[in-house]
Amino acid sequence: MTRPRTVRDDSDGRWAAVDVLRAGGIVALPTDTVYGIGCELHAPRGIERLFEAKGRPGDRAIMLLLADEEQATGTGVMGPAALTLADSFWPGGLTLVVLQQPGSDLPVALTGGAPTIGLRVPDHPCPRALAKAVGPLPVTSANRTGMPEAPTASAIADQLGSAVDLILDGGPAHGGPPSTVVDCTTEPSRILRAGSIDPDAVGRILESVGLGLA
Repeated sequence: MTRPRTVRDDSDGRWAAVDVLRAGGIVALPTDTVYGIGCELHAPRGIERLFEAKGRPGDRAIMLLLADEEQATGTGVMGPAALTLADSFWPGGLTLVVLQQPGSDLPVALTGGAPTIGLRVPDHPCPRALAKAVGPLPVTSANRTGMPEAPTASAIADQLGSAVDLILDGGPAHGGPPSTVVDCTTEPSRILRAGSIDPDAVGRILESVGLGLA
């Protein structure tokens, strides 16, 4: 199996990753939880290559990692609940499911044809820097579907090989639970997946501004 190029997750490495992303390639990158693989949002067949790398069904949506809350408002409809939670928990382990912003032109392959999109500002400088350079970044975990998460650059190379064009090596993954996922398209909002952010904390924040949690 051909092993992808691996560089350190530093300033030079991130610029190398930006070049690969802008050229339509797939980059493996550290996040605040596990390593992910990402592509430039509108790269030809970029989303499809992410699915192929993982061996993942094409009807399962991929979320976007963002540089900041401003990118969120340009991509999704950030209503009162979403804005309140973003202000409280971003950057961090909270994914907000919102309606797509009209005119955002998100690829159908990204969302599986759904009108919604999952958004997160991670608590790690690498994905934020890449998203700032190339725009909201479609990212999914860096492992084959059904296999353990790859916690190191070497393990990613072993699992994914030439399906990835570049690996940013940030050391062993931080690990821990995945992000908590909150559906903000309903009233009240509802937890879709409990994770690193305590659902009770989500509920308290919403209640403090007169909103609810199912």
